[in-house]
Amino acid sequence: MKRWILAGASLACGARLAAQMPKPLTHADTSSLRRTLEAIAAAHHGVLGYSVLNLDTGERLSLRGDETFPTASLIKVPILVTLYDLAEQKQLSLDDPLTVIKIDQVPGSGVLQFMHPGMSLSVHDAAALMIILSDNTATNLILDKIAIRRVWTKMEALGLPHTKVHSKVYLRLASVAMDSSVKYGLGVSTPNEMAHLFELLAQGKAVNPPADSAMLQLLSNNADGDSMQRTVDGLSVPHKTGATDSVRTECALFRLQSRVVACGFTKQNTDIRWVVDNEGQVTLGKIGAAILAAWPKK
Repeated sequence: MKRWILAGASLACGARLAAQMPKPLTHADTSSLRRTLEAIAAAHHGVLGYSVLNLDTGERLSLRGDETFPTASLIKVPILVTLYDLAEQKQLSLDDPLTVIKIDQVPGSGVLQFMHPGMSLSVHDAAALMIILSDNTATNLILDKIAIRRVWTKMEALGLPHTKVHSKVYLRLASVAMDSSVKYGLGVSTPNEMAHLFELLAQGKAVNPPADSAMLQLLSNNADGDSMQRTVDGLSVPHKTGATDSVRTECALFRLQSRVVACGFTKQNTDIRWVVDNEGQVTLGKIGAAILAAWPKK
């Protein structure tokens, strides 16, 4: 009887341990995924580059991964990382006050352009507006606080030499690199570099784990779901988009059974309409759908 009891206890213990063991990570059919992504790129009326990286399995796919593209507002993620890095170095505080002045109230996305000059908000509040609503005025306030060249220095330190912001938003006359600014607009990067930045954020290595977690939380609240996120349901995805007339960009961290970073860059797009079904946004949406189909959720 004792032997039966011990055997039953051992089986029960083994079952509990088996239930607690992590399930093997599912690998994608990368050949099929590559064909899908290449078909999406071939059908797009413009130039598409992408970088897809599974952080947990090591699977990687890219097209034009090292080619430079305009970032549009996606460059606000490197600005955010630089801001949090300077805060960790105690060179500024996220609680420092900022004052909205008329010259920094610029059009485009965001709400600060509609507020009265002289209003005050914290650096953290401006960062939240910059990421969640892609607020251009908030971005200019932060760039005044940190200085554009510091973004270059931080990105170079992270091994991202092609990732640069050129000027404050809608203030190209103040560009620190006019030739590149004329060619690329607000900022420039490559699909592989921006994917690596999101990889570092996911690993807690862009600044440090607490700061990176706080930045990912802001990115999770991004209000723009018209591109890669257009078919995502019931999943919190830290992401940032960017758009100009002929450009649509997005980088995202899909927290599935495994963690997948996907970055899509388009340029020279034929469709320059500002509508929800702009071809660039739909194309990025197809990339997001392909990611969801390739790897299972948790």
